[in-house]
Amino acid sequence: MLNSDQTDIDLPPTHSESESIFSDCGRAGGPEDAGGVGLCAQSRVAEAGEAVKKDLQHLSREERRRRRRATAKYRTAHATRERIRVEAFNMAFAELRKLLPTLPPDKKLSKIEILRLAICYISYLNHVLDV
Repeated sequence: MLNSDQTDIDLPPTHSESESIFSDCGRAGGPEDAGGVGLCAQSRVAEAGEAVKKDLQHLSREERRRRRRATAKYRTAHATRERIRVEAFNMAFAELRKLLPTLPPDKKLSKIEILRLAICYISYLNHVLDV
């Protein structure tokens, strides 16, 4: 039994419900239906896609976004974009590090040390220009 907060869309479909959606599409057994990829199978996929769209329409924008982000395809694409962003960030720090004078010149610096050294070096250069 459903309470006022639940809808039948929130419940997982039972076997009989999925059969009722596709009951008008029987197996013809013709050559176009070999392997289950004939017109009947295509119409089942299209109807299922429309059913999913109808199911998602009642969800809030935030819930649809949350569900989309939960897919493996989205996660791998996001991980790839994040990896590219971090690599670009690290390359920018490496370029900045090359411009800063330190003793010894090949001393390894953390990102915060690079930023602080850059601030000091810029203020020193401003001081030299003002004198």
